[in-house]
Amino acid sequence: MSAKAGVPSTIRIAAALLCNEHDHTLLVRKRGTTAFMQPGGKIERDEEPLAALVRELQEELGLVVHPSEPVHIGRFTAPAANEPGWTVEAEVFRIDIAEEVKPAAEIEEIAWIEPSSTIGLSLAPLTRNHVLPLHMALRNRRDL
Repeated sequence: MSAKAGVPSTIRIAAALLCNEHDHTLLVRKRGTTAFMQPGGKIERDEEPLAALVRELQEELGLVVHPSEPVHIGRFTAPAANEPGWTVEAEVFRIDIAEEVKPAAEIEEIAWIEPSSTIGLSLAPLTRNHVLPLHMALRNRRDL
């Protein structure tokens, strides 16, 4: 899919900064792609971002999240990783979990990473430019 002249080329998504007890974050890689990114997905028409996130986490990872758990941490835009010429507009939420998750639906691979150590991973622009730096900034503020 590519953007066409005169047609909006923005994809609205809800994404999770999903963290475990070690403050590592979970990245996912969709089947047929190379870039790792936050779990989450497209917001359907007339769907709220939080509802989309809860739905996507259930579909992609089998993770049941109560709507009161995610904390909204910002809205970011970046080039789409898998749709050339498109931009993602992401509502990003932090969720701390202790549960084990497994790839499902279109997710082929998952990786728990230390946000400052992503050597060897191909990262989606949203993850590389916004989410991981934000995670490091939030971590540094807690350490003060």
